[in-house]
Amino acid sequence: MSVPADRKYLETHEWHKLDGDVVTIGITQFAADELTDITYVQLPAVGTKVSAGKAFGEIESVKATAELMCGVDGEVVEINAALNDNPGLVNQDPFDAGWMIKVKVSDPESVEKLLPGEQYEKAAGH
Repeated sequence: MSVPADRKYLETHEWHKLDGDVVTIGITQFAADELTDITYVQLPAVGTKVSAGKAFGEIESVKATAELMCGVDGEVVEINAALNDNPGLVNQDPFDAGWMIKVKVSDPESVEKLLPGEQYEKAAGH
């Protein structure tokens, strides 16, 4: 399985795509496949402060509930409201339509500390 090279990753299967000083965060195809049918995504409110290494929400499926981890410090500026009505978007298109939050990053350079795709794939064992 290959992951898009235009973003950085956490070993916990979240991707981070930087555009200026805003990073979009979602989960990888691997995570979506492991969870199977996603039934609910709990996201923070716009304006919420998030921190690297801390959970920003939860994702529930018929199989499990998992925390969604953040790799950067910043403030939530947008959430993917479409997931409220259709959490299955994460299963269908985790790298695009299934994105979760957008964060105005305190330090855009911090994204560079996250794993590049190749390293993530090795660390995740696929």
